[in-house]
Amino acid sequence: MPRHYDDSQQSSTAKTRRQQEDQRRMAFRRAIESYSEERRLNQELAGYDDMTKNFWQAVKPSAGVRRNARQAG
Repeated sequence: MPRHYDDSQQSSTAKTRRQQEDQRRMAFRRAIESYSEERRLNQELAGYDDMTKNFWQAVKPSAGVRRNARQAG
Protein backbone atom coordinates (compact mmCIF):
# COMPACT_ATOMS: atom_id res chain seq x y z
CA MET A 1 0.00 0.00 0.00
CA PRO A 2 1.59 3.33 -1.03
CA ARG A 3 2.17 5.93 1.64
CA HIS A 4 1.01 9.48 1.13
CA TYR A 5 3.34 12.16 2.40
CA ASP A 6 2.12 15.49 3.49
CA ASP A 7 4.35 18.00 1.67
CA SER A 8 3.26 20.84 3.92
CA GLN A 9 4.55 18.99 6.99
CA GLN A 10 7.91 18.29 5.33
CA SER A 11 8.31 21.88 4.18
CA SER A 12 7.25 23.10 7.62
CA THR A 13 9.90 20.91 9.24
CA ALA A 14 12.54 22.14 6.79
CA LYS A 15 11.50 25.75 7.36
CA THR A 16 11.68 25.32 11.14
CA ARG A 17 15.12 23.74 10.84
CA ARG A 18 16.35 26.62 8.64
CA GLN A 19 14.98 29.15 11.12
CA GLN A 20 16.76 27.43 14.00
CA GLU A 21 20.01 27.34 12.03
CA ASP A 22 19.61 31.03 11.19
CA GLN A 23 19.00 31.83 14.85
CA ARG A 24 22.16 29.93 15.86
CA ARG A 25 24.19 31.69 13.17
CA MET A 26 22.91 35.09 14.24
CA ALA A 27 23.62 34.36 17.90
CA PHE A 28 27.14 33.31 16.97
CA ARG A 29 27.60 36.44 14.86
CA ARG A 30 26.34 38.68 17.67
CA ALA A 31 28.75 37.00 20.09
CA ILE A 32 31.66 37.63 17.73
CA GLU A 33 30.62 41.26 17.22
CA SER A 34 30.19 41.75 20.96
CA TYR A 35 33.61 40.26 21.64
CA SER A 36 35.20 42.48 18.98
CA GLU A 37 33.52 45.59 20.33
CA GLU A 38 34.51 44.77 23.92
CA ARG A 39 38.09 44.17 22.84
CA ARG A 40 38.21 47.48 20.95
CA LEU A 41 36.80 49.38 23.93
CA ASN A 42 39.29 47.73 26.29
CA GLN A 43 42.14 48.79 24.02
CA GLU A 44 40.83 52.36 23.95
CA LEU A 45 40.40 52.43 27.73
CA ALA A 46 43.88 51.01 28.27
CA GLY A 47 45.27 53.93 26.27
CA TYR A 48 43.12 56.34 28.29
CA ASP A 49 44.37 54.85 31.57
CA ASP A 50 47.96 55.37 30.45
CA MET A 51 47.22 59.00 29.54
CA THR A 52 45.54 59.78 32.89
CA LYS A 53 48.31 58.00 34.79
CA ASN A 54 50.93 60.10 33.00
CA PHE A 55 48.87 63.25 33.60
CA TRP A 56 48.56 62.66 37.33
CA GLN A 57 52.22 61.76 37.65
CA ALA A 58 53.07 65.06 35.99
CA VAL A 59 50.61 67.04 38.13
CA LYS A 60 51.42 65.43 41.48
CA PRO A 61 54.82 67.09 42.17
CA SER A 62 53.49 70.58 41.50
CA ALA A 63 50.54 69.96 43.85
CA GLY A 64 52.98 68.94 46.57
CA VAL A 65 55.01 72.12 46.07
CA ARG A 66 51.92 74.29 46.51
CA ARG A 67 50.94 72.45 49.68
CA ASN A 68 54.41 72.94 51.17
CA ALA A 69 54.38 76.62 50.25
CA ARG A 70 51.08 77.13 52.09
CA GLN A 71 52.37 75.37 55.19
CA ALA A 72 55.53 77.48 55.22
CA GLY A 73 53.61 80.75 54.87
